[in-house]
Amino acid sequence: MSTSDSSGYSSTAQTHAGYEPEGPHRSIAVPIHATTAYAAESHQQLKDLFARRRDGYAYSRSGNPTTCVLERRVAALEGGIGAIAVASGQAAVAVGILGLVAPGDHLVAASRLYGGTVEFFDDSLADAGVTWSAADPWDLAAVEAAFTDRTRVLFVESIANPGAQLADIPALADIAHRHDAVLVVDNTVASPALLRPGALGADVVIHSATKYLGGHGAALAGVVVDTGRFDPRRCPALFPRLTSPNSRFGVTFSDEYARGASGYLAYARAKYLTDFGATLPAHSASLLLAGIETLDLRMERISTTTAQLAAALREHPLVARVHHPSSPGRPDAGIARRDFPRGTSGVFAIDLVGGEAAAEAFLDALELVTLAVNIGDSRSLAVHPGSTTHCHLTPSQRAACGVSEGTVRLSIGLEDPSDLRADLEQALVTAAAVAERAESASAAEPDVRELARARA
Repeated sequence: MSTSDSSGYSSTAQTHAGYEPEGPHRSIAVPIHATTAYAAESHQQLKDLFARRRDGYAYSRSGNPTTCVLERRVAALEGGIGAIAVASGQAAVAVGILGLVAPGDHLVAASRLYGGTVEFFDDSLADAGVTWSAADPWDLAAVEAAFTDRTRVLFVESIANPGAQLADIPALADIAHRHDAVLVVDNTVASPALLRPGALGADVVIHSATKYLGGHGAALAGVVVDTGRFDPRRCPALFPRLTSPNSRFGVTFSDEYARGASGYLAYARAKYLTDFGATLPAHSASLLLAGIETLDLRMERISTTTAQLAAALREHPLVARVHHPSSPGRPDAGIARRDFPRGTSGVFAIDLVGGEAAAEAFLDALELVTLAVNIGDSRSLAVHPGSTTHCHLTPSQRAACGVSEGTVRLSIGLEDPSDLRADLEQALVTAAAVAERAESASAAEPDVRELARARA
C-alpha cells in the first residue's frame, strides 16, 4: 500500500521501496554487503554475467546488493525506471552526461549552475570532444537559440545553487524534445520530496545524494535516474553508442528498453561507472538509505525555516539582496506556486553591503551556523561562493550565476529557527561594523585623479 500526493511522490517509498526482507534472517534494515566480490556457483554463471546474458553480482565495482536497494529506492522516489548510484554528485554529473554524448556533440546548459559542474563542462567534457553553451534558463528564446544540430543534452538545475532560481521544467522539456535532445535536471537542492522533474517532462534526473537525500553530511554519493521518457530508438542516428552494436560488450544497449529496462543506464554503468571506478561503498549506501527515510519530514521543516529567515534578512540594512524565490519581484514566483507547493528547500544566497570584507566578517562571526562548503546537511552551513565553490569560474560566469564579492550562500538545517535568526543577526552586526569602517576609509582616501591634476 502506498500513499502519494498529486505529483505521485510516495512517502511510503522512502522506507520500503526496493527492499523486501530475505532469509534466513529477514533483517528489517537493509543489510550492508561489505564485500568486494561474490562467490560464483559455477564457471558458467560467471561467464554469463560477463557476457551480459544474466543479471547478478560478480565484483562490487559495478554493483552491490546494498547499493542496488538505494538505486531502486531513489528511482521509485523520482518515478523512474532505474538508477545508478556512484561515489559523488560530481561523478553522477560525469557518468550521466558522458552516457549521452560522443565526440563532436554539443550541450546546452543553464548559466546558473554549481561551480564544479561548470568546471566539468569547461575542462573535462571539452577533453572528451564535447562543446557546450550557456544560456539563461529564464530566457527561453535564448535557450532555444543556443541549440545546434549537434546538441544532444539540455542541462539545468531545478533549484540553482547558490541563488535558488527555479527552472521552468515543462517549458525547457518542450525545447529539448523539439530538438530530439535529452533534458537532464540536477534535482539535488529540491530532492524528490519537493519536486519530481520526470513528472514535468525531464528525461534524466541527477542528484548529489551527499546533500538532502543523505541529509546528515555523513557520506559522499551521487545518483543518476532514468525517468523512462528517453528512448534513443526514436532517433537512433543521434545516439549511435546506444542504438548500434557495441563491439566491446557484444550487445546493443537500446535493446534493454524492450524488456522495460534502461539501455542508457546499462551503457553508463558498463562503460563509465566500471571504467572510472566511481563506485559507491555499501556502507555509504546504507547511510543514505537511513537518511532517505526522513526526507519529506526534513524538507518540509527546512523549507519553512528558510522562507522565514529569507523574509527576516530582507529587512536588514546590510543585506543588499536576498536570492530566494519568495523575494518580491522574482520572475520565478509563478513557478514556485505551480511546481513547488511544499516549499523551495534550504539553499539561498544573500548579497552583503561591503563586498568580500563584510562577507568574511559575517562568516567568521557565525557561532551556530558552520562555515563549510557542503549543503543539505542537518546542520546549517554558510560559505563565500566567490572564493570557494565558484572561484575557478570567469568573472562573467560568476555574474551569470548571481555570485558577487559580497555573496554568501546559506544552507539551512534543522536547528530551531529562532536560534538561527539570532546567530545570523549577531553576525550581521559584526559585518556591519566592518562595512562601515571600509566605507569611512574609502571616503577619507584622497582622489588620485585630483592629486594628479593638481601636480600637473
